[in-house]
Formats: sequence, structure tokens, C-alpha cells
Amino acid sequence: MPALFVTERAGRMSLRGLNHAFVQARDAAGLPHELDLHSLRHSYITHLVEFDYPEKFVSLQVGHDYASTTAIYTGVSDEYRERLVQRALRKRHPDLWESE
Repeated sequence: MPALFVTERAGRMSLRGLNHAFVQARDAAGLPHELDLHSLRHSYITHLVEFDYPEKFVSLQVGHDYASTTAIYTGVSDEYRERLVQRALRKRHPDLWESE
């Protein structure tokens, strides 16, 4: 299977190497030390959800059998929650938004 991350000599990067590279980039960017490589997985899932990818697609992308497992990884923004409420209200009461 081809490697996703490779070294400068075209070899596979080790998990230790990936973690080291992430820590260096995080520290250089001045980001909080609580962020780790696994945080990228959470961010990826959250972005897919916020860009309205179907739940099944998101779950398949990260190898989850159940949407409830994927939900654990999701930390959507307040803006996204507001969009969902607005969408539901428009669907239920379209007459309230006819003037827009």
C-alpha cells in the first residue's frame, strides 16, 4: 500500500516522525500544547460535517460503522448550529422568509 506521508528519501514516515513534525509546526505557529496529531482527525470530521457532507460519507471516511461514533469526534461551531436551526425553521415556516 502506498504511503500517505513520506520522508525526503521517499520512505514511510513513522508515527514518531509524524508526531515530531506536528509538534514542531504547532510550536512554530504558537498554538496551544493541548493540540496533538489526533486533533487533526477531530478537525477533519468537524469540517466535513459543517460543509454538509452526508453522515454516511463522513463515517466511511474515518472508518466508523455508526454515526454515533463519528458524533463523538465532532465539535461544530455555534455558527453551524445557528445555520441548522435557520434551515429547519425555513423548511417548517417558509412564509416567514418570503421577503428575503
